[in-house]
Amino acid sequence: MLLPDDFKANSKVKVNNHLFNRENLPSHFKFKEYCPQVFRNLRERFNIDDQDYQYIVKCHGSTLLPQFLGMYRVSVDNEESYTLVMRSMFSHRLTVHRKYDLKGSLVSREASDKEKGKDLPTLKDIDFLNMNQKVYVSEEAKKDFMEKLKRDVEFLVQLKIMDYSLLLGIHDVARAEQEEDEEVKEEDEDGEGEPGGVASVGSYGTSPEGIGSYLNSHKPLGPGDFDPYVDVYAIKSAENSPQKEVYFMGLIDILTQYDAKKKAAHAAKTVKHGAGAEISTVHPDQYAKRFLDFVTNVFA
Repeated sequence: MLLPDDFKANSKVKVNNHLFNRENLPSHFKFKEYCPQVFRNLRERFNIDDQDYQYIVKCHGSTLLPQFLGMYRVSVDNEESYTLVMRSMFSHRLTVHRKYDLKGSLVSREASDKEKGKDLPTLKDIDFLNMNQKVYVSEEAKKDFMEKLKRDVEFLVQLKIMDYSLLLGIHDVARAEQEEDEEVKEEDEDGEGEPGGVASVGSYGTSPEGIGSYLNSHKPLGPGDFDPYVDVYAIKSAENSPQKEVYFMGLIDILTQYDAKKKAAHAAKTVKHGAGAEISTVHPDQYAKRFLDFVTNVFA
């Protein structure tokens, strides 16, 4: 049972590093963990054991909310940096080929030309509509997803939270197979392939980076397959969809409250764009309704 003091507790470690990886790590640094019992309790609720947690820290339910797993502060030479560890909404195994940040607003909700020039740009609501993008899942999967989403959004409204987004990542199975075939072909041409096509863990070394690379290279699952206990935000496309895809969908940016600052921003944007404009900064109730209406229509 958690006690009030658990939410104030922290643990500190001071490290004098004289030997390990000195070319990359400072000789002295401090490490502080916030509310260790609270986050340990959260990890237990999410069925994440200590080994899984270490992997999450290194690499990357019944809710679409983000899963916060730990909060830390690292101090090096009197400079402090804070780290909030969250469960990744995407997969460490299935490559995301397109991604969208969707709020249900159409004002200033298009990715910039600079963003679109990236290998994996974060596209927005107007981009989603202009590209005629749709999510092709079964009716049962859609029903289950929308029930979770509505429950989570109702919770955020109670907390007066707004300005959150639906993060949508799309894995194109056919494209992934083609990329993998090309990668294998290049390795064969370079003579880097392992006999039998399976890499040995020894070839990667015993460092965390090497072990992570080995885990990513060893793929017992078939194309587009995933472990639902690991990729908890993943949904397969329906059997009759135009192309075989895997969708990763979850809520992000859920810590913005509709306070005096946001109310002022709402007033300023209303003056600039007009009362009927679909600006993102609105009252939590209005935001929730518009957001749910938009997300409902992302499905084919």
